[in-house]
Amino acid sequence: MNHYQLQIKTGKIFLTSLIMLSIFSSCTSYKEIPYFQDLNRNQITSENLNNYSSSTIQPEDQISVNVGSLNTEASAVFNNNTQNTGNNPSSLTYGYVVNQKGEINLPLLGIVKASGLTTTQFADQLQKSLLTYLKQPVVTVRVISFKVAVLGDVMRPDIYTSNSERLTITEALSLAGDLNITAKRNDITLVREKDGKREYIPIDLTSKKLFQSPYFYLKSNDLLFVQPSKLKLASVDTGYRNASLVISALSLLAISYSIIR
Repeated sequence: MNHYQLQIKTGKIFLTSLIMLSIFSSCTSYKEIPYFQDLNRNQITSENLNNYSSSTIQPEDQISVNVGSLNTEASAVFNNNTQNTGNNPSSLTYGYVVNQKGEINLPLLGIVKASGLTTTQFADQLQKSLLTYLKQPVVTVRVISFKVAVLGDVMRPDIYTSNSERLTITEALSLAGDLNITAKRNDITLVREKDGKREYIPIDLTSKKLFQSPYFYLKSNDLLFVQPSKLKLASVDTGYRNASLVISALSLLAISYSIIR
């Protein structure tokens, strides 16, 4: 067998091994990949939506307050929605930032407690308070800093903002480009800060029970962490090994070529 035939045979053996390894890995891990495995896909099923609860305003939230009334000029003072958070003009921030005590400072009304209330509850409270100053006031409140963080074994880990206060776990993971094939779908952690405490909640994407979970709907400042599987480490480790082998092979070829020359 000459040198050329030996190279061809070696290449075929390497390619066959690579294909067999890929097939073996796929077969052994596929059962952990599908979402909602206990969902009946052969018929239409339905269930009541009874696990949604409106988000409440929290310290450090940024909220907008819009006030309307029969006196447009009088209500306009509330709609500037800017406040100075520093000592210079560049420190102007759109909206009202809720302080650590859960309060905001509004024109005429002064210091008002906001945290712990939904945006609807807070709007109703302000509307009643403004009856002293405005005729038939109408108040709209919205959280404009609604954001969640998605980390771990996803396509695009990042902090994502939402124009809506209704964001689900599946929507947040979709924003992050979905889970990578090497992610553990039954080992996701939701980290939530509430009332001065931090909770660590296990999430399982392989079960349809997720849709009825009280944690299916995310709150502002939630963190989702997707745990990578051992396959992730194996793929990274294999990449490093292959790179080392390629470098070693090229070095050997270079040395051989130099000797032959």
